[in-house]
Amino acid sequence: MKVDKTTIGRVEDNTFQIAEPSVSSHHCEIFLRGNEVVVKDLNSTNGTFINGQKIIEGVLKPGQVLRLGQIEIRLEDGSSSAAPATPAAPATPTPAPAKKPLEQTMVMRGVSLNELEQGPRITGFDTSSKAFSKKTNKANMWFLIVGIIAFLVIGGVLAYVFYMLSKQ
Repeated sequence: MKVDKTTIGRVEDNTFQIAEPSVSSHHCEIFLRGNEVVVKDLNSTNGTFINGQKIIEGVLKPGQVLRLGQIEIRLEDGSSSAAPATPAAPATPTPAPAKKPLEQTMVMRGVSLNELEQGPRITGFDTSSKAFSKKTNKANMWFLIVGIIAFLVIGGVLAYVFYMLSKQ
């Protein structure tokens, strides 16, 4: 059985690219299992949520909201008479309270089940900006430098001790 999957993330090699800093490079996968739309988190930094519940893998149903970082996407089944499972989200960015910046949401547009089955590459975001670059972690660099220095100092002390013991 062939399983077609749709990848969602910030970088260009994803099927569905979302150039937004809160979305990981390879955030999640979406695939069909029978008639179910399954979402699998790919160890994203900010997590993957279905209707506010953090998931590692879960089933996304029509009308439910998938949240990736600060981006919310509602899965639509294509029928205009279907009632959403959650209240409608605002169509424009809503400023978050100062204490909880991750509550800022944006709903770009719904994704229909038919579009998901076809696996289109949907782009509509500016990806030419240099704002989306590889993350660096200066703490790791300093940890590595301190570790190397400590290794050299301990090695020097041990060499001196062995040298002194061999003279006796």
